[in-house]
Parts: sequence; structure tokens; C-alpha cells
Amino acid sequence: MSLRAELIRFCLPWFMRPRSRADIQIEDVRREVAGFAHLVPPPPRGTELIVVDAGGVKAERIATPRSLPNRYVLHLHGGAYLLGFPALFRDFTWRIADAAGARVLCLDYRLAPEHPFPAAIEDVIAAYRWLISECAEPRHVAFIGDSSGGGLALASMMRLRDEGLPLPAAAVALSPWTDLALTGQSLTEYGSSDPMVPVELMPKAVELYLAGADPRSPYASPLYGDPTGLPSTLIFVGSDEALRDDAMRMAERLRAADRDVELEVWPRMFHVWPMFARILPEGRAAIARIGAFLRSKL
Repeated sequence: MSLRAELIRFCLPWFMRPRSRADIQIEDVRREVAGFAHLVPPPPRGTELIVVDAGGVKAERIATPRSLPNRYVLHLHGGAYLLGFPALFRDFTWRIADAAGARVLCLDYRLAPEHPFPAAIEDVIAAYRWLISECAEPRHVAFIGDSSGGGLALASMMRLRDEGLPLPAAAVALSPWTDLALTGQSLTEYGSSDPMVPVELMPKAVELYLAGADPRSPYASPLYGDPTGLPSTLIFVGSDEALRDDAMRMAERLRAADRDVELEVWPRMFHVWPMFARILPEGRAAIARIGAFLRSKL
């Protein structure tokens, strides 16, 4: 673990925990998150960034000079299904576009509680239908998602399969939230030490997102679904993070279904550390690994 990673791990609790109060309101958090977007560095010169209508779903399309025009990565951002928007992730998405040699389509999918389950998954399905009808063949498309977006990516592929649609060629899940029933032992083991996951607020997030739906529904929690037929999947998770068991159990489910899955548990890494690639050597190494995986599949 690098010294920078140790410093970030030490400092993040001071930065994140004040935003994890039990009485905090979603509107307050969203205002703070919107302020963070102004701190996100712009992509390097030569990067193309345009807003598109992806089958009725607003999205940002990011491409670098290395991006092939017929190769796409559909990015589903994290934020517990309550927070987030494409501009917040631009320093990550351009790096994925460059490393994978693909165009990245970052969806601005609908959020709870205004749009509870299954609105997010419906937006993913609509955007993917548009993508494979207008832009690229399924064999040239991959999904990538972080945290709740990782769970959303896996659940969306199950839904696509169940609807008889062709699946993307591959998927990458970064610290995926796959179990909204919150049964993972690591939630207890590392809930107080993981600076990026406010475990104490997760039951409320589940309540707002599901709005009474079953937390063990496969389209909400892919851990409880049948992964038969899903494409090659790369899963990253930190050894000391609260969602470690969500990732590891999902990998076990995929292996049991004879799926091609690669699970990498990075020592002492915290939740979604690849997002810190600008300042973290482990983040840059993760981006390079993801890029190599996606290039081999697309």
C-alpha cells in the first residue's frame, strides 16, 4: 500500500463522517455533492464530451483520441441509488475511455426517492437498447459500475437476459453493492473503519430506493439472482471495505454458474479507490488493469 493511499485512508473519515449523520437530509447531501463537481478536474485536451439522449435517458459520452468509434463502455455511477450525476465522475470516465480504447456512455439515470426501484434499471435497459440499435454491436459493448452502480450493472444484465436481449461482451464491477438485504459480515467487521461507506445510513438508503420492494429481488440485489449466461466479469474490491463480502459472494455465485469471473481483492484498499486515480498509484494501476481487461473482451 502506497504512502498516499495510507494518507487518504487516514484523512477520509474526517471528511466523510460529518456527512453520515443519521438526521442528514438527502437534499443537503445532494447540494454538497453538486459542489464537489466543480472541483473535478477537466479531462485533458483532445477529450470529446457531449450530452446525448440515450433512448430517453440523459447521458454524457466521453471519448479520447484513443477511443474507437464502435466500441462502448456503459458506465453506471454509484451513490446508493440516491446521489450522483455524470459530471461528478468525469475524471474517472475519461480515464476508462482512454485505457479501454472506447467511448464511455455515463448514464444520468433516475434516482430515488423520487424515482424508486425499478426506475434505475429501466433506464439502463432503455439506454442499452438505444446503444445497440444506434451505435455499436453488443460484442463491442461492456458495462462498468461502481458501488451501487456495480450492483445495477449485474442486475441489468440479468434483466436483459430474461427479456431475451443480447448481452454485452463483458462487465466490470468496482466494490459492487449486490445485497440490499445487508447480510454481508464485512458490513459489521469494517463498517466503522471504511471511510467511504456510511454503513449506519444503508438501511435508510435501501428503504428509500426499494419503496417496499423485496430486497432479495434479483433485479435489486443480483446476489440473489441466477447469473447463468452473464458475460465475462471483472470484480474489484478492497480487503478492508464494508462491501467486501458483497463482491466476494457475487464472484462465488458467478463461479458456481460456471461463468468467467475474475475477482481481485486489493490489500487495504478502501471503497472504489480507482476513482482516486489522479492522486493514487493504486488507482492508476486499477485503471490500467480495467483497460486491459476491456480491450481483451471488446
